[in-house]
Amino acid sequence: MASTSWVRVVLLVSFSVLLTLALGFGLPAVLNLAAGCFGFAEKSVTECIVFVYLVFVAYVAMPRVPRGVVEVKNKAVFITGCDSGYGKALAKHLHKLGFTVFAGCLLKDDDGEGAKELEELKCDRMNVLQLDVRSEEQVTKAVEYVQEGLGDKATGLWALVNNAGISTFGEVEFTSMDTYKQVSEVNLWGTIRVTKAFLPLVRRAKGRVVNLAGVYGRMGCVLRSQLCVSKYGVEAFSDCLRYEMRLWGVKVSIVEAGSLAGAKGNLARDTVSATANKLWHEAAAPVKEDYGKAHFDQQMALVRSGCTAGDRDVRPVLDDITDAIVSKRPYTRYNPMEPHWWIRMQLMTHLPAALSDRLYF
Repeated sequence: MASTSWVRVVLLVSFSVLLTLALGFGLPAVLNLAAGCFGFAEKSVTECIVFVYLVFVAYVAMPRVPRGVVEVKNKAVFITGCDSGYGKALAKHLHKLGFTVFAGCLLKDDDGEGAKELEELKCDRMNVLQLDVRSEEQVTKAVEYVQEGLGDKATGLWALVNNAGISTFGEVEFTSMDTYKQVSEVNLWGTIRVTKAFLPLVRRAKGRVVNLAGVYGRMGCVLRSQLCVSKYGVEAFSDCLRYEMRLWGVKVSIVEAGSLAGAKGNLARDTVSATANKLWHEAAAPVKEDYGKAHFDQQMALVRSGCTAGDRDVRPVLDDITDAIVSKRPYTRYNPMEPHWWIRMQLMTHLPAALSDRLYF
């Protein structure tokens, strides 16, 4: 979880208390009955329940436990998707901390503003290069560029951050197969392609791989099946990679950020309107007839309302990615998100689907 603010503490502890009260009357009776069948004292069961909830409250309210910090000097980091958003912000942040940064930008060869801004730092520790994660050729050239930049250093590449990604929206029957392929080509296959190419350098350093999956890598959502499919894949790939890299001492972490549409600006209202018009005009006639324009417009209004929603502060995301890179014992998963997103994710991933579906859909 991200660094804990007082608002977050109050909301999450309140949620814990409400959950405790809701379950506190029914759960003890059920457990006491079960314990009685096995000959245990009823008092011990109640005490155990209280202890478990106290531990949960303490976990929510307490700040992150220090786990040691690695030496930053002479360590290099490669980041994808640095044209804008927190890819660009992360490149600046890690550079400020003293890392040698290799920032992959999709639009560098097209004089993209993000690439220019990073190049204006004019520092030999900030290296900006062209990178389209969909291109095998560009990924191969990126590896060669980084190898040349590292020189004869036997330390390898300390960290790889797979940040590049795209987002879109639309109900399943309004979404073409090409759209699913395009989103997955960047979010999932791009992550796999870059990771496979850079793994030898990361293994040499016994370093880190940090993959950004987002909250939609943990739970489904209406109008977001394209994004969920790709991000679920990133989660599965990261878990499998973590198991395999344990042999080499490489740590793999997943960052599951909440809604940052307002901060990233990747869903502008004009873009939503243009995409909505395209979705409607390209939909099959039977689909249009069954759903109706009123329903479609209502769903698109929901998307537009989310264009400026979410946390505008990218600092929690940067802090968690940084922790995954510099901590001696990084977490497997980080959840830098607003309290209501964190609560929703816990409920949807732990409650029976019949209950969570009723709560949110």
